[in-house]
Amino acid sequence: MFYHSKELQYKARVSRPDARFARLMLEQFGGANGELSASMQYFLQAFACHNPYPEKYDMLMDIATEELGHLEIVGATIQMLLTGATGNLKEVAERGPIFEEEFSKEDFIHAGFANNPQFGVVSGGGPIFSNSNGFPWQATYINANGDLTVDLRSNLASESRAKITYEYLMQFTDDKYVLDTLNFLMAREVAHYQQFEAALEGIKPNFPPGIYQCDPRYTSFYSNNSTDEQPVRAAWNKGRSTQLDEEWNYMGDPRREVLRTQGLTELKAEGSPRTPSSVEAHDKKLGKRRAEEIRSSTPKGEQCWCDYDEEREPVEA
Repeated sequence: MFYHSKELQYKARVSRPDARFARLMLEQFGGANGELSASMQYFLQAFACHNPYPEKYDMLMDIATEELGHLEIVGATIQMLLTGATGNLKEVAERGPIFEEEFSKEDFIHAGFANNPQFGVVSGGGPIFSNSNGFPWQATYINANGDLTVDLRSNLASESRAKITYEYLMQFTDDKYVLDTLNFLMAREVAHYQQFEAALEGIKPNFPPGIYQCDPRYTSFYSNNSTDEQPVRAAWNKGRSTQLDEEWNYMGDPRREVLRTQGLTELKAEGSPRTPSSVEAHDKKLGKRRAEEIRSSTPKGEQCWCDYDEEREPVEA
């Protein structure tokens, strides 16, 4: 159950109309990394973890709902930046001047409509669910894979992209009130990143994502596919790997290794304590564990998504 509060989460204000920047703000309204995308992504992801991870269902729904509030903040800011357009456009029915002298038609057209005519011919001077180039929002922006360790990593990437978009947007306005709003929204992306990170850390094991732990012969080699005379050696191809703690096997001449090992089928898992047989055993064990987590939390027979106990205690993580 959702309800709407008329008060915005943050006091959004603008100093003056700015149709050019309104167009840029659409990126966070209906763009791939915007607030609508984030809200729908977290909302969709929550369903798969309702029973096995009720505390994470609660977190995802909380953040999804907050993102809807951020969508309202962005939409309100766009509307204020387009001040004057909605009412003035209505005067076209009388075939008279549609803009007042202090804010002429030519000024407004050159400021925003020339860059994004949809403000004038589609939305009547309000925000639209598109990115800054006018491409409509689409559900393909959403990432929900049904495995929480995958979904949470997608969310970390989503929050990172949203944060950097706000950072870029701040370079294109000098309106102190708009900057205040962008600063707030950007900071909340950082907060959500940390929340998703903490949730991922609470699932063990969580790497590699999913169940299959993958063949150690192929998780621990680096293929040098460059032709530089002085190849780069760094943390991603020497020493031990960050997650599996395996010694990197550096292939300086990958073609030779492919030929020598019959297309890598005879490659050995050097530097890894894991073996194909131990990985297979671990896969089966982890598969049973994850399956039991879901089965044990799924009621048999008639099901009800929630109860309506007035005295119900909040779920603790």
